[in-house]
Amino acid sequence: MKSMPRTTVEQASAPAPLGSGPLQELTTHDFESCRNSQKGPVFIIASGQSAKSFPLKQFAHVPMITMNGAISMFLNTDVNPCFYACTDRSFSEQQPGLFKYAMANSQRVALWEDHARASRAQPTGAFYPLSKAQRPSWLDAVLGRHDALVADHSLLPFRKRPIGFSKDMSEGFFDARTVAYLAIQLAFHMGFSKVFLVGVDLKENAGRFYENDQSNNSPCGLDQHYHTRILPSFKLMSEKVIGDDFRVYNLSDASRLPDEVVPHLSLEEVEAMLG
Repeated sequence: MKSMPRTTVEQASAPAPLGSGPLQELTTHDFESCRNSQKGPVFIIASGQSAKSFPLKQFAHVPMITMNGAISMFLNTDVNPCFYACTDRSFSEQQPGLFKYAMANSQRVALWEDHARASRAQPTGAFYPLSKAQRPSWLDAVLGRHDALVADHSLLPFRKRPIGFSKDMSEGFFDARTVAYLAIQLAFHMGFSKVFLVGVDLKENAGRFYENDQSNNSPCGLDQHYHTRILPSFKLMSEKVIGDDFRVYNLSDASRLPDEVVPHLSLEEVEAMLG
């Protein structure tokens, strides 16, 4: 995995120098530049409680995508996430130390552009601005236009916000109300063929593994959106995206996702698959 200068969370938590303000200049990269740039397996590290038991250092040789405060799993390691994603514009204020650590130690970063420009933490790695995908019309789908955008048109009359999966992040991503789903779309876009989900528990009451009573915790809407957006999105992925060239597995023993939607694997089975 590419080596980058290490920044401790203590350094990252330090206040910005006097007189520094929001970013004035920010070099952006188009998602096309990293499309199909990778292959093989990737771990997606999310924020569920089950992530605490994942032996990250044991799998340090495998690329990893992470998000939000799950970057705390990488503290005191030499592992640089190949991608860090955050769609919550308030996260950098709620967890400034972790956010700055992510900016300093991730090979690539995916954020809303206005969030990145307003933040004092400049990404050390390549910055890719996020955009939401527009659901192709029924006619476009029939004619094979925008075929990288897989959407559920059976629900078209009933949904203002589309359920879908983007195979090409240059055309945006579909929001399922959990950033882990964005991370899977990133993994597909980059060319990974086996995706292992860590900490995708989707249990609101259990909380995030990096939060406690003293931390400024982010709002959570997992229960509100699980049946209306999260589960339908994963079902669409399972039915229309998963195939011989792209597989997704769940390592969480505590996940709400049914095994028939995302099959569960043990660490021993993952080790065997990785050879």
